[in-house]
Amino acid sequence: MGRILAFDYGKKKTGVAVTDPLKIIANGLDTIPTAKIYEFIKNYLATEEVEAFVVGYAIQDSGEDSESMKYIRPFVRSLKNKYPHIPVYMVDERYTSQMAFQTMIDAGISKKKRQDKFLVDKISATIILQTYLEENTP
Repeated sequence: MGRILAFDYGKKKTGVAVTDPLKIIANGLDTIPTAKIYEFIKNYLATEEVEAFVVGYAIQDSGEDSESMKYIRPFVRSLKNKYPHIPVYMVDERYTSQMAFQTMIDAGISKKKRQDKFLVDKISATIILQTYLEENTP
């Protein structure tokens, strides 16, 4: 039984989240420098079974693609080409950074720690994955 791996893909760094084997809970896994994301995925797939990828879809409030889609689309195409046996799904990632920040406040994380952009990206990836699970669980 495979896991689902989710990405909050960015130009410089990418937040990564993963489900438990039963695909019930989304957990933040790591934030990886984007230049090393394919190496990370390759190493992860060598030890874990993954049955789907989920990538945050950056949309503006108007419904149009945000500027970061010019980085996200090639990443999605690359995932599909490198791993054709693993489906790739996209989830609206609007407001995930704000939700991640609020989650940190609610969890009592210190102001200094909340400034850690790597933590924000990992939590954002977790929110993207949780959204996917909620939208796709019967």
